[in-house]
Amino acid sequence: MFVSRRTFTGSAALALLGACAGTGDGRATMEEAFGLIGEIKAAAGRGEELVRYLIEGSRAMPGNLAYIVAQSQSDPDSVWISEVWRTRTDHEASLKLPQVQAAIARARPIIAGFGQRVETRPVVLD
Repeated sequence: MFVSRRTFTGSAALALLGACAGTGDGRATMEEAFGLIGEIKAAAGRGEELVRYLIEGSRAMPGNLAYIVAQSQSDPDSVWISEVWRTRTDHEASLKLPQVQAAIARARPIIAGFGQRVETRPVVLD
Protein backbone atom coordinates (compact mmCIF):
# COMPACT_ATOMS: atom_id res chain seq x y z
CA MET A 1 0.00 0.00 0.00
CA PHE A 2 1.35 3.44 -0.93
CA VAL A 3 0.97 6.29 1.53
CA SER A 4 1.76 9.77 0.31
CA ARG A 5 4.42 11.76 2.09
CA ARG A 6 1.86 14.39 3.07
CA THR A 7 -0.50 11.78 4.57
CA PHE A 8 2.36 10.09 6.43
CA THR A 9 3.74 13.37 7.78
CA GLY A 10 0.32 14.58 8.85
CA SER A 11 -0.51 11.31 10.57
CA ALA A 12 2.86 11.23 12.34
CA ALA A 13 2.40 14.81 13.53
CA LEU A 14 -1.06 14.01 14.90
CA ALA A 15 0.27 10.95 16.68
CA LEU A 16 3.07 12.96 18.24
CA LEU A 17 0.73 15.71 19.33
CA GLY A 18 -1.74 13.27 20.81
CA ALA A 19 0.88 11.24 22.62
CA CYS A 20 2.97 14.14 23.87
CA ALA A 21 0.43 16.83 24.63
CA GLY A 22 0.98 18.27 28.08
CA THR A 23 -2.42 17.52 29.58
CA GLY A 24 -1.51 17.38 33.22
CA ASP A 25 -2.41 13.68 33.39
CA GLY A 26 1.15 12.39 33.57
CA ARG A 27 1.82 12.19 29.85
CA ALA A 28 5.07 13.58 28.51
CA THR A 29 5.37 16.92 26.77
CA MET A 30 7.02 17.59 23.43
CA GLU A 31 10.02 18.96 25.35
CA GLU A 32 10.54 15.46 26.75
CA ALA A 33 10.24 13.67 23.40
CA PHE A 34 13.34 11.73 22.38
CA GLY A 35 14.44 10.70 18.92
CA LEU A 36 17.20 8.49 17.64
CA ILE A 37 18.47 7.85 14.12
CA GLY A 38 21.14 5.22 13.67
CA GLU A 39 22.81 3.00 11.12
CA ILE A 40 23.58 -0.68 11.59
CA LYS A 41 25.74 -2.46 9.04
CA ALA A 42 24.84 -6.07 8.39
CA ALA A 43 27.30 -8.70 7.23
CA ALA A 44 27.48 -8.94 3.44
CA GLY A 45 24.17 -10.06 1.96
CA ARG A 46 22.35 -10.14 5.33
CA GLY A 47 20.63 -6.72 5.31
CA GLU A 48 17.13 -8.11 4.74
CA GLU A 49 17.60 -10.61 7.56
CA LEU A 50 18.65 -7.80 9.90
CA VAL A 51 15.57 -5.80 8.89
CA ARG A 52 13.33 -8.76 9.82
CA TYR A 53 14.93 -9.10 13.26
CA LEU A 54 14.58 -5.38 13.96
CA ILE A 55 10.93 -5.32 12.93
CA GLU A 56 10.10 -8.47 14.93
CA GLY A 57 11.64 -6.97 18.06
CA SER A 58 9.93 -3.60 17.75
CA ARG A 59 6.31 -4.57 18.32
CA ALA A 60 4.41 -3.27 21.37
CA MET A 61 7.06 -1.05 22.91
CA PRO A 62 5.45 1.25 25.50
CA GLY A 63 6.22 4.91 24.86
CA ASN A 64 7.27 4.35 21.24
CA LEU A 65 5.59 6.75 18.83
CA ALA A 66 7.43 5.72 15.65
CA TYR A 67 9.93 3.00 14.73
CA ILE A 68 10.99 3.02 11.10
CA VAL A 69 13.45 0.50 9.67
CA ALA A 70 14.88 1.25 6.22
CA GLN A 71 17.58 -0.14 3.96
CA SER A 72 19.90 2.20 2.13
CA GLN A 73 19.11 2.29 -1.59
CA SER A 74 22.82 2.26 -2.43
CA ASP A 75 23.80 -0.44 0.08
CA PRO A 76 21.12 -2.93 1.19
CA ASP A 77 23.38 -4.13 4.02
CA SER A 78 23.21 -0.63 5.56
CA VAL A 79 20.07 -0.48 7.72
CA TRP A 80 18.80 2.76 9.22
CA ILE A 81 16.48 2.98 12.21
CA SER A 82 14.53 6.16 12.98
CA GLU A 83 12.83 6.17 16.37
CA VAL A 84 10.56 8.62 18.18
CA TRP A 85 9.87 8.06 21.88
CA ARG A 86 7.66 9.83 24.35
CA THR A 87 10.73 10.16 26.63
CA ARG A 88 14.34 9.01 26.83
CA THR A 89 13.31 6.83 29.77
CA ASP A 90 10.79 4.99 27.55
CA HIS A 91 13.59 4.27 25.08
CA GLU A 92 15.92 2.97 27.78
CA ALA A 93 13.16 0.76 29.23
CA SER A 94 12.48 -0.73 25.79
CA LEU A 95 15.95 -2.24 25.70
CA LYS A 96 14.94 -4.52 28.58
CA LEU A 97 11.79 -5.88 26.92
CA PRO A 98 11.92 -9.65 26.21
CA GLN A 99 11.18 -9.27 22.47
CA VAL A 100 13.87 -6.60 22.12
CA GLN A 101 16.42 -8.74 23.97
CA ALA A 102 15.53 -11.70 21.72
CA ALA A 103 15.93 -9.57 18.58
CA ILE A 104 19.32 -8.32 19.79
CA ALA A 105 20.46 -11.90 20.41
CA ARG A 106 19.37 -13.02 16.91
CA ALA A 107 20.85 -9.98 15.18
CA ARG A 108 24.19 -9.80 16.98
CA PRO A 109 25.93 -12.52 14.88
CA ILE A 110 25.10 -10.76 11.59
CA ILE A 111 26.00 -7.21 12.63
CA ALA A 112 29.22 -6.11 10.94
CA GLY A 113 29.33 -2.71 12.63
CA PHE A 114 27.61 0.53 13.38
CA GLY A 115 27.59 3.77 11.43
CA GLN A 116 26.26 7.14 12.38
CA ARG A 117 24.06 7.66 15.44
CA VAL A 118 22.24 10.88 16.18
CA GLU A 119 19.99 11.71 19.12
CA THR A 120 17.23 14.17 18.23
CA ARG A 121 14.47 16.20 19.82
CA PRO A 122 11.36 15.58 17.70
CA VAL A 123 9.55 18.78 16.76
CA VAL A 124 6.02 19.16 15.39
CA LEU A 125 5.51 22.20 13.20
CA ASP A 126 2.21 24.08 13.05
